[in-house]
Amino acid sequence: MDITRSVPETVPTQVPVRLVNLEAAGVTDVGCQREYNQDYFYAHTVLHRSLSPQGEVVQGKGLYILCDGMGGHAGGEEASKLATHKLASYLLAHWPEGELPGPEVIQAAVGVANQAIYLRNEEEYRRGKGRMGTTLVVALVQDNQVAVTHVGDSRMYRISQSGGLQQVTMDHEVGQWEIQRGTDPAIAYSRPDAYQLTQALGPRHEQTLELDVNYFTVTEDTILLLCSDGLSDNGLVESHWEQYIKPLLVPQAGLIHLQAAARQLIDLGNELNGHDNITVVLAKLQIQKSQG
Repeated sequence: MDITRSVPETVPTQVPVRLVNLEAAGVTDVGCQREYNQDYFYAHTVLHRSLSPQGEVVQGKGLYILCDGMGGHAGGEEASKLATHKLASYLLAHWPEGELPGPEVIQAAVGVANQAIYLRNEEEYRRGKGRMGTTLVVALVQDNQVAVTHVGDSRMYRISQSGGLQQVTMDHEVGQWEIQRGTDPAIAYSRPDAYQLTQALGPRHEQTLELDVNYFTVTEDTILLLCSDGLSDNGLVESHWEQYIKPLLVPQAGLIHLQAAARQLIDLGNELNGHDNITVVLAKLQIQKSQG
């Protein structure tokens, strides 16, 4: 399994920043055309606040996972749930105190999840399109540091006042693969197999995965959006983020607003897409510049 670790972003000013709050909300929905929901998600947030004569210190830890299963009703549901549980269990057990796990730990966690599905496929003699698998996107948060990795076409975006909307992950699909080879995007996505996945967890041995692990520093209030393609298809996030997500950046927007926004995004996906299961996980990092 190949792995790439990006250089963490540097703080643009000399003023140190610190986390003051971390909250998250998640919702999943079967959509308008599917009989079963093959999406699965996990949102784990721990916040510690301590007081001293020097003031309050906030330590935040968040693990946010989203999987979109494939391989028939039972297979897709089983794959997404199995991957989520295996990944969460491994990462929480190997998370060093006060810092993000290194890329080798995240790589190993994804490998464990992949191997669990792969072995289940082998045990049940699944072949061809009958082999179950799942996409994956996972964000790890430690204070104002974030690590992200993904497999397939489930996405993560980051939203802030200065950066606007930024897509953090790049879909593992034929169209994007062609673009990376230098093909014009219009031609790349005119292919009949343009949206076919080039990577997924489970169908093949873990050694076939090519995994990027990216790290970045959050220096202002930021929303992380993890979503399945039931929401991201047809540019819905890009065309509606200012209406549905940007208002969450105001300091007054808390957990109840995250929950409402997640539900509104599900409704939006059902109204304008609706062809697939839809899952949304929103995490808000509230940041403050340190004094002195």
